[in-house]
Amino acid sequence: MGVRSGSKRTTGWRATIAVAMSNYIEAGSIIAIATSLSLWQDRFGLDDLAVGLLASLCANAFGAAVGAAIGGPLCDRYGRKFIYTYDLLLYMLGVLLAVFAVSYGMLLTAFVLTGIAVGAGVTASWTYIAEEAPDHQRATHVGTAQLAWSIGPMIGYLLAVLVGPLGLLGSRLIFAHLFVVAAVTWWVRRGLAESEIWRSRNEEPGTQMSFLGSLRGLFSKKANLTALLFLFGVYALWNAVAGQAGIFQPRVYDAAGVTSETEQYLLQVLLWGCTSAATYLGFMLLADRVSRRWLYCGGAALGILAWAALIYAPANTFTLLFFAIGWGVSAGVGAQAFYGLWTSELFATRYRASAQGVLFLAARVLVGLLSVWFPVLLTRIGLDGLGLLILALLTASLLIGTLWTPRTRGKSLRQIEQERYGTAPTSDAVVA
Repeated sequence: MGVRSGSKRTTGWRATIAVAMSNYIEAGSIIAIATSLSLWQDRFGLDDLAVGLLASLCANAFGAAVGAAIGGPLCDRYGRKFIYTYDLLLYMLGVLLAVFAVSYGMLLTAFVLTGIAVGAGVTASWTYIAEEAPDHQRATHVGTAQLAWSIGPMIGYLLAVLVGPLGLLGSRLIFAHLFVVAAVTWWVRRGLAESEIWRSRNEEPGTQMSFLGSLRGLFSKKANLTALLFLFGVYALWNAVAGQAGIFQPRVYDAAGVTSETEQYLLQVLLWGCTSAATYLGFMLLADRVSRRWLYCGGAALGILAWAALIYAPANTFTLLFFAIGWGVSAGVGAQAFYGLWTSELFATRYRASAQGVLFLAARVLVGLLSVWFPVLLTRIGLDGLGLLILALLTASLLIGTLWTPRTRGKSLRQIEQERYGTAPTSDAVVA
């Protein structure tokens, strides 16, 4: 029994790391786009609205939303492995188009394809990791996806500094590195097994659901609806701010008075380095052991303080460092990490990936709508003018997540399902 348990832990960590790479690829795509937008704008003579369209249809917004809407229900219908076997093939096609883009239309197509692939892959990855993780280490394993998501931008901005003298060629090389990472990840994933929880549930008579049936079931139960509203408040509102920061942060720094591109990128390297450290030391090591309510609240409050300083405090070295460190640490133990954990815990197996898809869709649509106009608004009314909106969204996310924190720590997914849906655990359950 002990040998089997040790083997399962080893296999679980291998699977966790391989599947978590979807988050590195997603974040890497966003940063590759963020650091190249001005270069593409100059290359193709684009106005701010055309740039906003690129940002809104990429992996940061509508592109990922479409992928999540399709990938989530398919993941519940055909399995987790079905998605993470094929999504990276589409992703590799998209980044290759970006590497060799010679027109605005080609570039826009590249961003849309990578966005669709990212949306499908991320929803499957969070679901798979949570289902394969030990009950007492679920946050640790889910946090690995958040860690990969934070390492991606850190490396992306560092690469942007290194290849900056090459101009647009340097940006094409960053996209090329994402192609290589995706290819290696796809090869490793080919040997992974299907989620045991999904396979056991799917083998039970009468449990197979169609693509639309999974969505109908998701919206027909009160337990699902309350969880959807809660998680939308936690993640989508926070992500409306984080999404703009991810794609337009260099422009935000410029509006705050930092005009050197190298300095902007190095601030981002610091920010994402803090996110990586906080994800490991804060979320991965603590979220399975301490009160999740206060861990979440502390991270969310620090994020509000960081943005308030950037918006309203004098633009000096201390303010910029406070923002980079504060927002970075906040993101490591904040809404996205808890969203990935809670979305996997609050939905039954048959709805889990579909819920991920619907929520990711809603969050990225919200980001997309704001992304279309964000560069225009930033130019016209400045960071001060957008400050109240940014702080209001972050405050709402803090209050919702703190007041209604789920009591799921240490429980098995089947036990949580039994408590929330009032159903008996199925044969594969191990009830704590």
